[in-house]
Amino acid sequence: MDRDDEPVFIRSKWGTSRYVYNPRNPVGLALILSSLLFAVVMLILMEQRVGPFAPPEPTPWSTVPAYGDPWPATTYVPDVYPTPGAGESSAEDPSGP
Repeated sequence: MDRDDEPVFIRSKWGTSRYVYNPRNPVGLALILSSLLFAVVMLILMEQRVGPFAPPEPTPWSTVPAYGDPWPATTYVPDVYPTPGAGESSAEDPSGP
């Protein structure tokens, strides 16, 4: 029996209009076996938590955030209540304009 004239995909016999692999075609049979093998390998990887399913490596705890030192030595803290006469003119200053 020559199996090369069978199509790779055939209509599903479950009453839907979907196409499925044809096990009577060598390419269809290879696609069925490779799909099953892929699914089994993925399930094993998920169960063992390896490969793409491995948990991320824990990062060491640090007091310094990732974006830099929170209190660098050159931190500028603006003077909230400037002292009078520290370079600013006051409305009550008679020498002002």
